[in-house]
Amino acid sequence: MPTNRNAFIKQARRVVIKAGSGMLTGNGGLNTRVINNLSGDICGLMERGVEVVLVSSGAIASGLKKLGMTKRPKSISKKQATAAVGQSSLIMAYEKAFARCGKTVAQILITRDDFNNRNRYLNARNTIFTLLEWGVTPVINENDTVAFEEIKFGDNDNLSAMVANMTEANLLINLTDMDGLFDKDPRKNKDAVLIRVVEKLNSDVIRCAGADAGTLGTGGMASKVAAARKVALRGIPAIIANGTRRGVLQDIFSGKDIGTLFLPHEKAFCGRKHWIAFSKAPKGRLVIDGGAADALRRNGKSLLPSGVREATGDFVRGDSVIILDKDGVELAVGMTNYSSEEVKKIMGLKSSEIESVLGYKDDDEVIHRDNMAITDGITDGE
Repeated sequence: MPTNRNAFIKQARRVVIKAGSGMLTGNGGLNTRVINNLSGDICGLMERGVEVVLVSSGAIASGLKKLGMTKRPKSISKKQATAAVGQSSLIMAYEKAFARCGKTVAQILITRDDFNNRNRYLNARNTIFTLLEWGVTPVINENDTVAFEEIKFGDNDNLSAMVANMTEANLLINLTDMDGLFDKDPRKNKDAVLIRVVEKLNSDVIRCAGADAGTLGTGGMASKVAAARKVALRGIPAIIANGTRRGVLQDIFSGKDIGTLFLPHEKAFCGRKHWIAFSKAPKGRLVIDGGAADALRRNGKSLLPSGVREATGDFVRGDSVIILDKDGVELAVGMTNYSSEEVKKIMGLKSSEIESVLGYKDDDEVIHRDNMAITDGITDGE
């Protein structure tokens, strides 16, 4: 695995670029100057043989401008309606900008449910690969008009990480209106220092990210760091950089020390484990005892009913659930063999007792090791 920025850049033949609302908007609407510069940069990368998938925010911000609104609405229905109004302007802005370079874009609207469903996931993936083969740039956004949970809980930082995994990208570049990750909020602290490289994500790095979102977007620096963590577990490096800076992508691919580079984990998840951990929305939580936690962390064991102490949420067989240790620290995500009601009846029992309690026994394990990804606190909440 390469150990320096230039080595990561040189091997990046397919890159996912996420453009945030903070950099794409100006005076309450779309900033066409930034969009034109970004599109020109992407065209330049394509001329160098780099395949680019663009994940773009900005639909709601664009809709606000068209509707004459000054503040992001609070109700879900109004957010959905605003996104519907703004999405056409967003894709048209990219159409015009890419046309200046003689390039074509394709709009793809997607929801987290499309990632949960394996067939739709593979269909979306194949469509993206076909567009790249044709030299067309996919412009991906959450389908806000139909995706209730995506507006309420999701953000395009999270989506960009999922797309990077889906497309087997070599690099994720998250463009925002800040120069990268600082050791403290530079908007409030003049002595804030830009962190150039993050070798390993830990609690100190997470604290630096904070939690504040922009006024027109849902994702703050914390969500960008979370996205970097997700792709790092897939073996993909990530860069957070200032997308309002002219030529930022060209500078990055020229090897300049721009933004914050997040190094990938040496032991990456396989595609299926990453899909279990991050693509399937968790429907519940299981709290386990110390013995079960050790068995999962150190010995590579499955989760048996005897180790479960508490079950929350409403889930059925095949749903993903978050596994917490007795101190409430997340250590894994897995696909359960039993529903929430069934788990509550058999938790604390031996596998041999399942049938006598339920009247049947589908599996000895609540979650089999093959359907579990050890995350140690790296996934989203419910």
